[in-house]
Amino acid sequence: MAFNDIAHWRIKIFTLLLSILAVLGVIMALPSIAVTAYHGRWMVTLVDTVALAWLLALWRAHGLPYRVRVFNFLAILYFVGVAMMLTIGPISQVYLLAPPILAAVLLGTWPALAALALSGATIGTLALTGHARLYVSDLPDQSPVATLVIVLNYVGIGLLLTLTSSALLQRLSRSMDDLRSFNGSLEDGRNKLQAVNAELRLTSAAVASLNEMVIIAQAVPEPGAEQPIVFVNDALLRRTGYTRAEMLGQSTRMLHGPDTARAEVARVVQAMKRGTPVTAEMLNYTRSGEPYWVEMELTPFAGEDGINTHWVLVGRDVTERRKAAEAIHQLAFYDVLTGLPNRRLLMDRLQALLDAGPAAPHAAVMFIDLDHFKNINDARGHATGDLLLRAAAQRLSQLAGPADTVARLGGDEFVMLLAGLAGDDAAGGALAVAARIRAALAQPFDIGGQSYQSSASIGVTLLPRADQSVDDLLREADIAMYRAKAGGRDGVALFEDTMRAEVERRLAIERDLGQALANGELQMHVQLQVDRDERPVGAELLMRWRRADGTSVPPDVFIPAAEASGLIVELGYWALQQACLAWLRLSAAGHALPLSVNVSPSQFREPDFVAQVRAILHETGAPAGQLIFEVTEGLLIENLDDTIARMHELARLGIRFSIDDFGTGYSNLAYLRRMPLYELKIDRSFIHDTPGDANGTAIVQSILAMAGHLGLRVVAEGVETQDQAAFLAAHGGPGMQGYLFARPMPLADMLALLERTPRGTASAAESPVGTAA
Repeated sequence: MAFNDIAHWRIKIFTLLLSILAVLGVIMALPSIAVTAYHGRWMVTLVDTVALAWLLALWRAHGLPYRVRVFNFLAILYFVGVAMMLTIGPISQVYLLAPPILAAVLLGTWPALAALALSGATIGTLALTGHARLYVSDLPDQSPVATLVIVLNYVGIGLLLTLTSSALLQRLSRSMDDLRSFNGSLEDGRNKLQAVNAELRLTSAAVASLNEMVIIAQAVPEPGAEQPIVFVNDALLRRTGYTRAEMLGQSTRMLHGPDTARAEVARVVQAMKRGTPVTAEMLNYTRSGEPYWVEMELTPFAGEDGINTHWVLVGRDVTERRKAAEAIHQLAFYDVLTGLPNRRLLMDRLQALLDAGPAAPHAAVMFIDLDHFKNINDARGHATGDLLLRAAAQRLSQLAGPADTVARLGGDEFVMLLAGLAGDDAAGGALAVAARIRAALAQPFDIGGQSYQSSASIGVTLLPRADQSVDDLLREADIAMYRAKAGGRDGVALFEDTMRAEVERRLAIERDLGQALANGELQMHVQLQVDRDERPVGAELLMRWRRADGTSVPPDVFIPAAEASGLIVELGYWALQQACLAWLRLSAAGHALPLSVNVSPSQFREPDFVAQVRAILHETGAPAGQLIFEVTEGLLIENLDDTIARMHELARLGIRFSIDDFGTGYSNLAYLRRMPLYELKIDRSFIHDTPGDANGTAIVQSILAMAGHLGLRVVAEGVETQDQAAFLAAHGGPGMQGYLFARPMPLADMLALLERTPRGTASAAESPVGTAA
């Protein structure tokens, strides 16, 4: 039982009372029993003996319920009291006060009142029946009035004692209830306090072990006052390298450093002044000075009065995320090789200038292309080429101003955006910078102990102009760059509107040329080749383009367009097929002349070129030995070994080779000996002034002599006069091709011409007028 339970105390009192009465009973009852027995008072002796035995039995009966034992105890007292009144006299009625008083103590008020009523009734009954003699002074003995007076006095004293005891016990019970309630409150409070302490310990342990960094700082409201740190967790100590003792009491700004963004710090300070939460991402520093990025949430903590007492800062290390974001930004906006801005960043900055409208400063865009870079890249490898590009990027960056942008678009193409040019002479300022760029890039590059020479072709366009777009600017600068490259490289060209018109015409040619073959607008004309006796010895097939509207596009216009657009490959295969079909027609008509057909370098370098030739020969049935592939010396510039190997492979099929426009290109005689050549064609530029020009005549004679020693056939192009023909006939008699003998004509016309001249001669007067070769 609880110490503050009245029932508990009643049991304790009763147990103690029984023990005391048992001891006293033995001590006092035994002498009384002996005395009364000695004097022959056997009734008293019997009462004492029964009462003592009953009391001792009750004292030993621990297993009986409490109320049963109490009622037995009260019954013993009642029995003793009644017996004493019967044997000793009225004075023994005092024994009958014991049951109600002890009932009040041991059981409560109502049992006590019941015991008092029983005792009072017992006294009255005994008195009225004559078993007990009760008397009052001045009243007759055994009178009802005397009995009533005694009973009333007894009950009055009994009520006083009983109710007093009950009141005291009730008060004690209420006090114990209050104590129990208070004790319960204390217990609840203690439990709650223990729970709170346990929660605090758990929270503290959890915060201390968090991966996030936690700082708790005391809130100091004075303006400009530092907020001292009062708590840091282990994660923060691990990341910063500080000890807890070094950080406690210090300002929260102790982690800031030279590159911490002041604007971000000021924003956080303003939020702290307002007492509002704030999030921020800033650069902090460890104890050793290592910078790291932290994403933090700063939250005020207010007391019950609503006043902010502390700041709780929770941060997470986002250094790797920032590095990844910076790497992504670098990849998105910067060239990996050179570190320069890439096309995307350049276009963003160009767009920003254009968006400024009339307020935009005068600026220029320069498109810079390194001349002959591919030669260095192919000869020395991509590693050397990359180093040269880095060196060129460094030189360009050194020439750029703080407001300028140098970007790499790819390959060997760079763009410089010049911002802030003088409006009165923007073109002059841009061209001056372009001249410095040319001079810088013309200086030798030292790469790996080797010196490499380079140059640059630069195109320049100015802005702002009305209705310009970013794509327009880059296109204009690119057009101007190609104009500079076409002018001999290592030059500068300023964009003009006429350049755009020229490019648009070229684009239109390329677009229409892509449809010309499907529309049947392309034809192969044939130009005869004759010997010194003007007998046909062969013919060259030349491509002609007549539009659907009847207009013709010259070959020197559409052939370069086909080369630039890549259509030359498709056109080349078509021309080869037409050559095979033309030979079959000539052969069927009895004029099986060898036919020459031009093969472009782009077509010749196609991986499946040999297979395509073999397929066309198989498809048409034309003999390979009757075809002569005319190639230019430009074919020999790149991948010479692969080119020669492919020529030998074709030669094994029977194909013969002719070097077209010989003397105007590469002309490396050592390489000529390695090729399976059949023929050299002297360019028309050498024939034009022969025999009147001594230099031209000497070149022609040298070519004829060399070809004779090498056992090569020679064809002279552009023969237009009898003097030219006579000179050639007198100096080796090469084959001749030109307007003097026949213009290029459709195959049907040439067959008709051959039929009209059985001996194979065709004079210029008889040949139909055609388009110049």
